[in-house]
Order: sequence, then C-alpha cells, then structure tokens
Amino acid sequence: MTIPLVDLVAQYRTIQPAIERAIQSVLEGGHYVMGPNVSALEREIAAYVGVEHAVGVASGTDALILSLRALGIGAGDEVIVPSYTFLATASAVLHAGATPVLVDVDPETYCLDLRAVETQITAKTRAIIPVHLFGQPVDMAPLMELAAARKLTVIEDNAQALGARYRGQRTGAIGHVGCLSFFPSKNLGGYGDGGMVVTRDAEIASRVRILRTHGWRRKYEPEVLGFNSRLDEMQAAILRVKLPHLDGWNAERRRRAGRYADAFANTEVGTPVERAGSTHVHHLYVVKVPDRAAVQHTLSERGVGHAVYYPVPLHRTALLRGTSSRPYPISDALAEQLLAIPLYPEMSDEQQATVVAAVREAALATK
Repeated sequence: MTIPLVDLVAQYRTIQPAIERAIQSVLEGGHYVMGPNVSALEREIAAYVGVEHAVGVASGTDALILSLRALGIGAGDEVIVPSYTFLATASAVLHAGATPVLVDVDPETYCLDLRAVETQITAKTRAIIPVHLFGQPVDMAPLMELAAARKLTVIEDNAQALGARYRGQRTGAIGHVGCLSFFPSKNLGGYGDGGMVVTRDAEIASRVRILRTHGWRRKYEPEVLGFNSRLDEMQAAILRVKLPHLDGWNAERRRRAGRYADAFANTEVGTPVERAGSTHVHHLYVVKVPDRAAVQHTLSERGVGHAVYYPVPLHRTALLRGTSSRPYPISDALAEQLLAIPLYPEMSDEQQATVVAAVREAALATK
C-alpha cells in the first residue's frame, strides 16, 4: 500500500460532478479575470471568516505583500515574524521594503513565543505577523493586547488555518488583517495558486483592491505603483464548490488527528497539542520523532508518504542569515525533529492503521 502525504485526487473524486459543472460554467460564460465568481467568493469568505471585507489576490504570498503595502509599511520599518515558518512570511516583509525581525517559537505549539515578541519591539516596529502554523491558532488575546498597548498592527498569516477557531472567533478575523492561501494542498485549496486578504477595515480593503490591479481605481488611471495580482475566475469557481465542504473536511481532519494521538500515546512519538479554547484544523499532522532520518527511511520502505516542514528555519536561510545574532534554540530543534505524516479527510481507516504501524515500528527501532 502506498499512502501519500495528501491525496488531492481522492478529494476531487468526491465532488467531481460539481467541480466540472463549475468549470464548464466559467468556460461558457467567457469571463476569466475578475468575474462574478471572484466577487461571490469574496462575499462568501468574508461571511465565513466573520469580517466585512475580503479581496481575492493571486497567492497567499501576495496577500501578505499587499497587506503590508496597504498599511504603508516599508523602508525603515520593522515587522516581527516567527523564525520557524514558511519563507513567504518573511520574504513578504522584504518585498514591502521593510525589515523582518525574527523571534523564536513556543516549544509546544510551534507558534510565536509572545515573550520573545515583547523583547524585540523597538521604535521602528510597525507590525507583528503571527502564523497559525500547521492549523494551530496563535494565542491571540495577549498578542492583541500587546499590539494595542504598543500601537502595532497585527497581520494574521492564516494560510494554514482557515476554519480554525480561537475563543470562538475564526482565525483571520482577530487581527487587523488576515491573509489566506488557496494553494492546492491547503484545507481549502484550488487547482492552482490563489489567495485572499480579509479585514474589518474598509480603508485597508480599498487599498488592497487598488494595489492588486496595477494601482488604479479607474482603469488606466494609476494612483500608486501597484501589482497584477488577481484571483483567477476559474479558481474562484472551484473554491466556491469546495467552501461548503470545509467545515466537514476540517472535522474529519480533527477526528483522524485524535486517532493518531490515541495510537501514539505512551510512545516515543510526540503529537501536536491543542491549546485550550482553540480549534486546531491540522493542515499538516506533524509529529516529533527520535532520529528522524531513520524514521523517514522506514516510512519510505513501507510506502508511507512524509515530508519535513521546515528543514531550515528562517534565520539559517541564505536570505536571512546574519540578520540577527540571537539564538533560536526551539526553531533549530524543531527543524531537526518534526516530520509530517499523512492526514487528509478522504483517508481510510485501513490507510491510517498502516501509517500508525509504520511510524510506531520506525520510532521503536530508533530507541
């Protein structure tokens, strides 16, 4: 049995007729850029997240860049980001012309360490970007309190956690701005790139709308230097089919995560935690294992998909190396220990049992 880390074809097959109807409708309608499906999806995502405004853009990375630009963040400004996350969180800050200030993460949740955040705020700090990593919500209440006290903007990187909740609120609706990704493997993924900016602030939304379309409000009349970053109409149509399924898919992810947690209890395999008052949506199911290379070898032999997220923490990348002399012990440790194993809503009980047996065997062999 070969079990992939994620099976996008299996998901497609469960909704194939509706997907094909949506694609056919777009082809027959002949409107391929900034069409009715984009507008409808923006309204639907805004309602789902619980905000007034949503603006479709070309990718999750662009959502971050355009949010920073819309907030006027640029040269001379600092933005605090976690050292253990996907590169786009920090590279977006660089694209905006600002300086990313890396901080270490919490050893249990792998999200921003709020104590580390507070120590790195300076007179140049303009914003904080918390990442709801792997689907785990950041502890947002104290972060928002800190941001309010220091007059800072909070941009939620919600690329991996659409549908997660923190104290009853959807992630993405808690900060001043939320950034979504519709990359195919995300919990709500398209069949190509796509992203969205969500916010309660009408002015921010208006600026993002201008920036995404060459900097103009009226065609051929640019007001600022903008981008060509528009959510594709075909992707929007596909995402509209998928959105009503998202809560059910997330519930199934959580159920399968619970089965893993039970199966790996009292073993050498460390499983994800879920902070009280939060709902983890497990975009990735990431375990902590001894001797990761040996575990990977065994899983490969057993036909079990796996991947490392992330093998190089940001402070060790060529792009950001040397930006800080501070130690990042948790990020360094996680980069050596964490391993993603298969988890997706369409996974069968038999497949999950095979994964469990292979992981347990691999971990036991490394003791």
